[in-house]
Amino acid sequence: MRITGRARYDRRPVSAAEIVAIAAAGTAAGAINTLVGSGTLITFPVLLAFGYSPVTANVSNNVGLVPGSVAGAIGYRRELEGQRTRAVRFAFASALGAATGAVLLLVLPDEAFKAIVPFFIGIALLSVVFQPRLDRLVADRRPPPDAHGTGLPRVGVYFAGVYGGYFGAAQGILLLAILGLALPDGLQRINALKNVLAGVVNGVAALVFIAVAHIAWGPAALIAAGSVVGAQLAARYGRRMSADALRAVIVAVGIAAIVQLVT
Repeated sequence: MRITGRARYDRRPVSAAEIVAIAAAGTAAGAINTLVGSGTLITFPVLLAFGYSPVTANVSNNVGLVPGSVAGAIGYRRELEGQRTRAVRFAFASALGAATGAVLLLVLPDEAFKAIVPFFIGIALLSVVFQPRLDRLVADRRPPPDAHGTGLPRVGVYFAGVYGGYFGAAQGILLLAILGLALPDGLQRINALKNVLAGVVNGVAALVFIAVAHIAWGPAALIAAGSVVGAQLAARYGRRMSADALRAVIVAVGIAAIVQLVT
């Protein structure tokens, strides 16, 4: 896809089946993104299944998930208390990374995206599968309680932003690992900061896409509505969910996405 001008809009009718499936996928993605990350592995394959091209599905999905990111951050506002300076400091790195990734998506040919994304999804699935082991690694190497987070690898946050701007699945898991290794806080406070940074990435990338990319606004709106509901439900009830069941769903959907792309 080349940057050639303002966005084109997909106005084709959306069937009742699409409305239900896309809204439900958006709800699931909003919940998953708020709790962990990888919600794109739910919504992206659904858009592919309804015939949207991979790049259109990706940019529309990104735009649609922005309100859910905001809702997830608001849902964790208690855990964000005292983190304003830290969040502002590292949001800048996330924003730069997101802009870089979004531009790469738009200037590289569509064929490159189709070739790269199955690989990215595979990495995301491995991240989901090995997340418990990664959590233990993070816990073992977390700084002592008197640390102030001064060693937070901003370069890592930047590259997580590049990844999120280009595709985004499992950027939340990457951020949890980076922040967890750098900060002395508990997982819930780290997850709250992750939601803010992931929201910055999605928001910056969405601004780029709205300006110059082909957005399917009907599906994007359905994902947006669903993601807000899912994010609020996850912030309130999501800690009761089985992590193993959640990982199983993500892996199954992700494998379906790979199959859809390579066949």
